[in-house]
Formats: sequence, structure tokens, C-alpha cells
Amino acid sequence: MEIQDQYTGHVEPGGAATRRRLDALTITKLSVGPMDNNAYLLTCRRTGDALLVDAANDPERLADLLGHEDDRLRLRTIVTTHQHQDHWQALGPIAGQTGSYTVAHPEDAGPLPVPPDRLVEHGETIQVGESAVEVIHLRGHTPGSIALLYRDPAGHPHLFTGDSLFPGGVGKTTSPEAFRSLVDDVENRVFNELPDTTWFYPGHGDDSTLGEQRPKLGEWRERGW
Repeated sequence: MEIQDQYTGHVEPGGAATRRRLDALTITKLSVGPMDNNAYLLTCRRTGDALLVDAANDPERLADLLGHEDDRLRLRTIVTTHQHQDHWQALGPIAGQTGSYTVAHPEDAGPLPVPPDRLVEHGETIQVGESAVEVIHLRGHTPGSIALLYRDPAGHPHLFTGDSLFPGGVGKTTSPEAFRSLVDDVENRVFNELPDTTWFYPGHGDDSTLGEQRPKLGEWRERGW
């Protein structure tokens, strides 16, 4: 598996992974599957323990990302951001291969192919070696969609948004009520709580920052998607 260390937030289907090195964690992004899903591997630089955000597809490529030698990364945790099938196609194989425990929100646990070992609610934390990520429940794309927030002590926050927030808008919803719920949660629980320097990592496509997207919130509300 080729891993590029000049992190831009852009990856190509079937292409190389790209890695961002923070003081305590590395963040590695890989595009998997026919829907160009992003999988994110967070690794503690002190312990080698890792957390995977969305085992979306291509279990062979995800296994290659972890490595196959004696010093391969220890995948401790797999978090599924929401129940949609394109985000968990490799969950069973990767959890089975690594013995990692699986995590999801209770409202999205039912459709998953592997019953979650841990159900998490808004405000809880999940360990990544010596660091932790916070769970943010964003209701609307699905009932149990979650984002994960890493507050880098040496830099800006990093937010993994699943399909709830993208550059250009919130995730797809199926009713006006679901849209209002999602845009309200994204505004109140993300934009109102986190600084413009927050870098966010969506479930598909390129990354962005909250500062780049903040001026468009009113436009998103007005257009209704």
C-alpha cells in the first residue's frame, strides 16, 4: 500500500492513501469501493493502537493499510458513522481479522452486519491509544449518524463527519423535518462549538474547514438541502 505524506485531503479511487502527521496521532485517508467512500485510520504515535472510521469497502486494501508484518498496526476499534450499507461493507471481514471491537450509535446499530460491541451517545469519548475522540450525534441523515472530534492539543480540531457534513452542504435527507434536524445539529453542535480552523473529513470526497463553509450556512437553510 502506497502512503503519501504530503496530505491534501484528496484521494483517488484505487489510488494511494495519504497521511497527516500530528504530534500525538497520524490520520491516514483512503478511498475504497465503487462509491468512493473515505476510510480514515487514526493511529496513536506512542502506542501504535489504531481506530478505523468506517470500514466501508475493500477489506483487502484496508488490511494492506494496517500492514502484514509483525510490526503492523494494532487496530483496536472500528467506528461506523451511520447505518448506510456503503459505510460498512468491510466491517465484518476487518473486525474478524483484527479482533477489534466495533462501535456505533444505538439508533443505527440494527442494520449493521456486526452487532456493535459498544453503543455510544452524544458527548461520550472513544480512546485511540493515549488520545481520545468525542462523539457528536448529528440527527437527520440517519437517526444515529455520528461525527468524531479530535481536539489536537498542539493544533486545531479535526472532525470526521461521515455523511452529515460535506464541503457545500449537509448530507442527504429524506424529509423537510429530517433536513431541519440535521442542519440544526450541524449549526448548533458543530459550527457554534468549534473554531473556523477545524478541519473536517467527510465520508466521500475532499476535506474542508469550518471557516470555509461557515458563510454558506444561510444558503443551505434557504435552499433546503
